[in-house]
Amino acid sequence: MRKAWLAASTALLFVAGPALAQQKTIKIGFVSTFSGPTAVIGNDMRNSFELALDHMGRKMGGIPVEVIYEDDAQKPDVGKQKTEKLIESDKVDFIAGYIWSNVLLASLKPVVDSKTFLVIANAGPSQVAGELCSPTVFSTSWQNDQTPQAMGLYMNQKGVKSVVLIGPNYAAGKDMLAGVASTFKGKVVGQELTTWPSQLDFSAELAKAKASGAESVFVFYPGAAGVQFLNQYAAAGLKGSIPLYTAFTIDELSLPLQKDNAIGVPGAQEWVNDLPNEQNKKFVADYRKKYTGLRPTYYGAQSYDAAQLIESAVVATKGKLDDKAAVQKAMEKADFKSLRGSFKFGNNHVPIQNFYLQDVVKDADGQLSLKTVATIVKDDQDRFHDKCSMK
Repeated sequence: MRKAWLAASTALLFVAGPALAQQKTIKIGFVSTFSGPTAVIGNDMRNSFELALDHMGRKMGGIPVEVIYEDDAQKPDVGKQKTEKLIESDKVDFIAGYIWSNVLLASLKPVVDSKTFLVIANAGPSQVAGELCSPTVFSTSWQNDQTPQAMGLYMNQKGVKSVVLIGPNYAAGKDMLAGVASTFKGKVVGQELTTWPSQLDFSAELAKAKASGAESVFVFYPGAAGVQFLNQYAAAGLKGSIPLYTAFTIDELSLPLQKDNAIGVPGAQEWVNDLPNEQNKKFVADYRKKYTGLRPTYYGAQSYDAAQLIESAVVATKGKLDDKAAVQKAMEKADFKSLRGSFKFGNNHVPIQNFYLQDVVKDADGQLSLKTVATIVKDDQDRFHDKCSMK
């Protein structure tokens, strides 16, 4: 009797083994900021990633998905610790997210050393596009310089002759100001780099801009700093006298606080909510339905595409994620319907894509929203790709 019971038990184990293996979960770590003043950005990224999973039926390639969200508190050391936890303790298959370039740079080495696949949903430091590129690191956003480069081109079209550049003193801020300076043909009269992220009083910088004699100002400030800068710009009486050009300073999160001060201030972006492709229309409509009273931003659109990129690799490899070469090859194809329309990856895994001029308008409901005005540049590739050897 005992031998029969053991034989039956052994047989059950052999039957159950493969069945259990088929139930493997795709584990994704998502690092962003979920506390403090900039948590609204992280929440939008998480909302959009979750919506993408909803649209997938909470599975990728038929395999259930588990997402572990970690708060970097907008601090590089915390972001690195959370990244290491996801790799070493949670043993995730993919990591996604990252708003801030300095947080990403601090977290990059453990990701690369462990050969964990990373999909950056926002941050775009020049180093990651260039000498620090990696076979396992991909972006569904841009390289930092690209968006301000597009704005520099637009300023040339407008005949702007001189500008003062203002932004925060950290990796992305430096990239942004360098980006606009690289395409702007007029004179850069001055440049101001401010303390990040604590400085929210820009009266000194505004006074310098006014005294400089420059005919325009370019500014990069995401989140709360963008709200404060734009409102202080208007309060100082500069909006009517010195045109302002921006990147990442006005979005659907900041508009309710910037209000009419944002009208007439152009920006540039690779995604705007009114892009006419069907995938984007569904994303915007379903986002507004699921998260009542909220509108998605480019942060969210990039996070949605990050989920789609991961799914494309899972489907192509049939969930065999141990085959790193096959996963990399699948991701390089970008075989999914991006919310921004068609794009392809460059040799450094940064998208080659269009950038659009956006403006603030009042929609049919009388609410402020962003509108695509024109295409500034088509199929733009970042200027650091030739420094990437992809070892």
